[in-house]
Amino acid sequence: MLKVGILQAELEVPWARSLKDKRSVVKSIRDKTRRHFNVSIAEVENQDTITSIVIGVVMAGTDVQYILGALEKFKESLRDWPEARLLDTQVEVL
Repeated sequence: MLKVGILQAELEVPWARSLKDKRSVVKSIRDKTRRHFNVSIAEVENQDTITSIVIGVVMAGTDVQYILGALEKFKESLRDWPEARLLDTQVEVL
C-alpha cells in the first residue's frame, strides 16, 4: 500500500535583508535536496516574510520506516545548513 511522508520545516535566515536573499537560501536547499534525497520540496508558507522559511517535503513509497528514516536524514541536513537555522519540524505519514 502506498504511503506518503510529509515533513514541514520552519527555518530562520536572520542575515537576510531582502526576499532575494531569502530566496537564494530556499533555492540552495531545494537544489541540493533534490540531488541527495528522493523527495519533492517547495516553500509552502511565509513567502513574503524576509527572515522566515517554511518548506514542505514529500516522499512516497511503501515502506513507512524507510520514509521516516529518509525524512529524518533530511531534517538532520537542515540542522547543519550553514545559511539558515532550523526552528521546528513536523512529520506525518499518510
